[in-house]
Amino acid sequence: MSDKIRRYGWLLLILLLILIWWNKHAILDFVQPRPNSESLEFNQSQNSQESRITVISADERINIDVFRKVHPAVVNIVATTLSVNFWMEIIPREGQGSGFIIDGNGYILTNNHVVARAQKITVTLSSGRKLSANLVGRDPMSDLAVIKIPSGIADTVAVLGDSDQVRVGQKAVAIGNPFGLSHTLTTGIVSALNREIRTREGPPIKDLIQTDAAINPGNSGGPLLNSNGEVIGINTAIFSLSGGYQGIGFAIPINRAKEVATQLITSGSVTRPWLGITGVSITQDLADELRLVTDTGILVIEVIKGSPADRAGLRGGNREVIVGSMRLLIGGDIITAMNGRPIKKMEGLIGRLNKSGAGETVSLSIFRNGTPYNVEVLLTEKP
Repeated sequence: MSDKIRRYGWLLLILLLILIWWNKHAILDFVQPRPNSESLEFNQSQNSQESRITVISADERINIDVFRKVHPAVVNIVATTLSVNFWMEIIPREGQGSGFIIDGNGYILTNNHVVARAQKITVTLSSGRKLSANLVGRDPMSDLAVIKIPSGIADTVAVLGDSDQVRVGQKAVAIGNPFGLSHTLTTGIVSALNREIRTREGPPIKDLIQTDAAINPGNSGGPLLNSNGEVIGINTAIFSLSGGYQGIGFAIPINRAKEVATQLITSGSVTRPWLGITGVSITQDLADELRLVTDTGILVIEVIKGSPADRAGLRGGNREVIVGSMRLLIGGDIITAMNGRPIKKMEGLIGRLNKSGAGETVSLSIFRNGTPYNVEVLLTEKP
């Protein structure tokens, strides 16, 4: 009987060992249980969230880098004006805008309309520090102004780029203080070039950069930047039916601002050369109607007495004709080029003159009675 029990005992032991060998994975699973579906989903969600936080696109990286590089140079400007009411009480009014530091000596570039009538100018730096600023000079014609804070305070200076290299479609980044919201960054593209707008306080401003980067009241005077963080323009105006952002903003090209700022810092004002003529741009229809020798250029209508053009011998019209609905004095000189560069329209001549300086002599290519001439004109300051 005992032998039989031992045989059965050995047989059971062998079967048990076989079962253990076949089910060792189940036993290991029991000893080290795998996470359930809930914990798996939680861990995957957590890992996915961490991935979304740490992965930054190239475009986002540009925005971050530009903001970090430039925003310390951007300032908030509060211009305080004083007015007297009916009861002879002095009422202070505040207007806000933006500006950016262009020099380690504390010079700040902004818009003329931001500080035009200010009796007091207060600048707030990116650190929150408030400083009084002095007006260095302003130029209503270009809508630019320079103000100054004490030297040695500015740690960061904006890098000025080359607006002649700006192309439609490239990235545009604006930093400013819309509605007083300090150091707001918006992005878009350069939508168009060579735009013209009319302002309430001065003549039309030409050759502007158009952008769809969000620009609102308070952005005026702030920088428009390229992907390298270089200033390509000064945000100046918006086209809006509501008074707020509608996707069309305008900036003054920085190359023009450099010239104006240099004169304002040097002398406190801007001098512009003067030719002293009135004229009309020649079109194909006008050339055909008047049988002119060229279909481009400027037909000189009048030469102002005592002007540089008068002293150089330029001639205006001497007989009146009616062309369509216009009365024109014809018979005057036709300007076709300045310093060897063709001029097709009056706007082109004005632009070339604005890039010249008072006291500079320029060479004008003209037709007089069908014969080509070159005339040397000594430009003087516009009266």
